[in-house]
Amino acid sequence: MTSYFAPAAIALGLSTAMAAPAMAGSYAPAPAEPVIVPAVPAAAPDGDWGGAYVGLSYGYIDVDTDSGAPDDDSDALGIMAGYRWDFGKTVAGVEVEYGEPDLNFGSEEVDSVWRIKGQYGYDFGRTLAYATAGIAPTDTSLGSETGYLVGLGVDYQMTPNWVLGAEVLYHDFDEFGSSGVGADATTAAVRVSYRF
Repeated sequence: MTSYFAPAAIALGLSTAMAAPAMAGSYAPAPAEPVIVPAVPAAAPDGDWGGAYVGLSYGYIDVDTDSGAPDDDSDALGIMAGYRWDFGKTVAGVEVEYGEPDLNFGSEEVDSVWRIKGQYGYDFGRTLAYATAGIAPTDTSLGSETGYLVGLGVDYQMTPNWVLGAEVLYHDFDEFGSSGVGADATTAAVRVSYRF
């Protein structure tokens, strides 16, 4: 009996030993390592600055008079409307602004100020930096005078329609009416506008 089981046991042992390496490995190829592609940051969206807008400005105005009249300063609220043309990297525009600052030169006071301005600036995408110049027709109790103004501003598009900005202007007035009193004024204002 032992003679029948011994060859069978040897054959079984050999077949198991030979089959073990075949079962241990697989003929399927190993999975490829994933390729990691670095993410490319999205480019800052180019702002479209062309079109019409309306808005409000609020700031500070400091007036220095000549001819011995007293100086004054005040906060200043204004309303504005304008139109801009976007040429790609440069932007040109026109704007009209109206305000009634609470300014007094002794017993005299400023009734209203109009600002009619041209703008030219550089488009940084959602930010626009610009220079501005124009005229400022002003009515006072001393008389009327149209002065000139120059300034700098920056606007930022919070959304495609809403814009937050800041502007600094220098004004020069030769003489109000025939009073012999002239003045120069500096304004610094924060602006909010809605683009159409």
